[in-house]
This record gives sequence, C-alpha cells and structure tokens, in this order.
Amino acid sequence: MRDTLDVINGKWKIPIIISVGVGNDRFTDIQESIPGISPKVLAKELKDLEQHKLLKRIIIDEYPIKISYILEPYADTLTPIIYALKDWGINHKKKVTE
Repeated sequence: MRDTLDVINGKWKIPIIISVGVGNDRFTDIQESIPGISPKVLAKELKDLEQHKLLKRIIIDEYPIKISYILEPYADTLTPIIYALKDWGINHKKKVTE
C-alpha cells in the first residue's frame, strides 16, 4: 500500500491525471482546469507522474516549440482506484454528516 500512496499521494496528482485524461494536454490547460495549483507545483507533479510512467511528455519541434502531455496506457490501471476513492469519499461524507 505504501508504494501506491507514494505514487498518488498529495493534493494534485489525481486531479492532474483526471485533467489530462479528459483532454487537457497543454500545461496552461491543465493548470486552468485545477483551481489553486501553482505553475511550480504543476511542473514538479508532471515530472513525478512522468517518472512513474503515468504521463508522457511530448515535444513538438515547431516554432515555437510545443509541449503536450498524454496519459500512458499504464495510467488506465489507476481508473478503478480513482473511482473507488471517489465512492469511498462520497460514502464517508454521508456517514460523518448523519
């Protein structure tokens, strides 16, 4: 379990994965889709996710150079985990507000 939490732990990683998964592939698009994330934090988290083979950074050699991000197929293995966390959160909120 520790290995899993080391990869997806924190406030931003899952929102970034979701954002890229719904089609936000440019840095500014990702940042705008996640309220409160700073450019510095986003850059760090993108690098971390890339190192864990969940995202791929693509450099398009044009002028100006464009950088985009896509989910690696391996990121699909997180889908059931993300849904399980979402469902647990909804149920937990109901439980503590009864």
